[in-house]
Amino acid sequence: MTLAGPVLVLFSGGRDSTCLLDLAIRHAGPVSALHVNYGLRAEAAGDQAHCAALCARLGVPLAVEHAARPADAPGNLQAWARDVRYAAGARVAGERGARLAVAHTATDQAETILYRLAASPGRRALLGMEPRSGRLVRPLLQATRAETAAWCRDRGLRWRDDATNDSHQYARGRVRTTLVPALRTVHPGAERNVVRTAELLRDEAEVLDSVVDTALAGRDRIATGHLAMLPRALARLVVRRLAEQATGELCARAGGRVDDILALGDGRLDLGGGARAIVQDGVLRCERTPPLPVPPT
Repeated sequence: MTLAGPVLVLFSGGRDSTCLLDLAIRHAGPVSALHVNYGLRAEAAGDQAHCAALCARLGVPLAVEHAARPADAPGNLQAWARDVRYAAGARVAGERGARLAVAHTATDQAETILYRLAASPGRRALLGMEPRSGRLVRPLLQATRAETAAWCRDRGLRWRDDATNDSHQYARGRVRTTLVPALRTVHPGAERNVVRTAELLRDEAEVLDSVVDTALAGRDRIATGHLAMLPRALARLVVRRLAEQATGELCARAGGRVDDILALGDGRLDLGGGARAIVQDGVLRCERTPPLPVPPT
């Protein structure tokens, strides 16, 4: 692992982030750590104390953020915690001019791809998590969870286990405890094979993005006659690109509406993901779906 310059490690105290912290100390620098305490589990205080003690032992400055979930927070608990964690990490890393290192492994990558395939089929599901995105880096994507545990044991580093990670209450826990072990029974290198597939597809996605660029020629719209003549796969990608440019968000379902758009004539069509298509005088463009009007009280 080679990381130039300051590095901030998102440190939960689990095996993966413990392994990452130790490796960062050996191969990067200067290194600091950030622990986010959500106060959601009875063990939260113990997790924080463990992180503080280990960082003190390793000579790593530790920052701790406390977060409380609002009663009206949208989405599920895990999504909220993830958003809080990444927001805090991005802010602190930005203040320190550091890269934000997170401890996702090949096992996490395999779980992510399997979950996304089940929940939202499409090319993007197969791409998995990026090794780098802005300040954020994932140095452990080539290592399995078993290997991070072995590293910690060999180095005499204790870690904390979060039982909720394996809970069947969450879809990700069901993927972790059932699908991934099943893949290992098919082939012992299953996790790495999934990760390698994602790497190859990511390279190929760059080619596809270039083809979409050529089809749109820098425009934010396309003639429906031109759209109809494109190969079907390219037409889907073009519609999805237009929708995502309009919203700034992922619009996974937009590409599946090509036939509906071509049959629309002049009019508007909801594409999902907060985007809608507008066809006027034979030209397609996309915009963000306006919010519903607030009923009078």
